[in-house]
Amino acid sequence: MNARRQPAGLAPAVGDRVESIDWESVSRELDAEGCAVVQGLLSAADCEELARTYATDGRFRSRVVMASHGFGRGEYKYFDHPLPEIVSALRAALYPRLAPIANRWSAALGAPAGYPPEHAGFLARCHAAGQTKPTPLLLRYEAGGYNCLHQDIYGDVVFPLQLTCFLSHRGVDYEGGDFLLVEQRPRAQSRGEAIATEQGEIVLFTTRHRPVEGTRGVYRAAMRHGVSRITRGLRYTLGVIFHDAK
Repeated sequence: MNARRQPAGLAPAVGDRVESIDWESVSRELDAEGCAVVQGLLSAADCEELARTYATDGRFRSRVVMASHGFGRGEYKYFDHPLPEIVSALRAALYPRLAPIANRWSAALGAPAGYPPEHAGFLARCHAAGQTKPTPLLLRYEAGGYNCLHQDIYGDVVFPLQLTCFLSHRGVDYEGGDFLLVEQRPRAQSRGEAIATEQGEIVLFTTRHRPVEGTRGVYRAAMRHGVSRITRGLRYTLGVIFHDAK
């Protein structure tokens, strides 16, 4: 993992913050590692406001207790329409920067490079396929909580990149709880990454698989993500997936 990417001179609007990111560096890191960390996209106030939203049941369409499904220990809630303004803004501002990467990856894997340039166009494709439920979610972990390795696939239409925003302050609100990424390459051992994230950071990462150059050409490397055990306190995160769910 290379150095964290810090937007230069944050502006109040999410769109301005996204534009200030060094996207050439992020693109190189995504190509090389399948993930990239960006700092400063959310302020401490943004993070605290989003975490407080968890207690407002009227904002969500469903709640999942992870232990009931063998997913881990903790819980999460999917936002309902209308999404919080900052969540909609993150989707709308980040997607156009990620779509060229998604199209390049698709072309490298021999698939059509057909992701539209704007998120609204991609959502129209989701909705035409019957995927109309919003997928952004808030996750809550207490001490002892963790999330098993998984992929966020909600239908046939899938965007190959997603992100997690870290809302709690490591060392103050909680300890433990590293963000985990495990990549499986054909005919090779799995490669793991544990990222100790800070409040306000985001991790951009592969949703399902990405192209990796090998000795016999390009192959698909599958990636799963999860969370290591929280040893103390309370940890909140925001997950932003660009495709909707059936």
